[in-house]
Amino acid sequence: MKKFIFLLASLAAVWTAQAQMSPELIAKRERHKNLVVKEWNKDAKGNNGWLDHVTRYDDQGRKIEEIEYATYGQVSRVLFYYENAAVGKVTKEEVYDARNKVTRIRLYEYNADGTRKTQYNYLPSGKLYSVKTFEYTFVDASK
Repeated sequence: MKKFIFLLASLAAVWTAQAQMSPELIAKRERHKNLVVKEWNKDAKGNNGWLDHVTRYDDQGRKIEEIEYATYGQVSRVLFYYENAAVGKVTKEEVYDARNKVTRIRLYEYNADGTRKTQYNYLPSGKLYSVKTFEYTFVDASK
């Protein structure tokens, strides 16, 4: 019985979170399901093409990985983690270097309206090395 109640509570949380998503976000997620985007660069003459970026999305349309390349190979890779799959807010990012070793970990907090509030930057050792706060100012365009 406890498992059944837990299952119902979990489903209710997902349904509630999905109901809070905008139609635009839902449509975007649908378009990105299992998508892989590759960005290519070429020199000014259109020769010597190289892979610049690869972005991967999961079966729910959320960005899960972004890899940046240079002409010589991989420069960095970022993995994205989500606490609540339905809402789709990134709660953690792991940043890897060209040797595929973790160089930093970012954790995020959000405001009640869904905007980012704070980004905590950690070293691979777990030591906090910086904190970024986000400030939002709306400017009246009619003036």
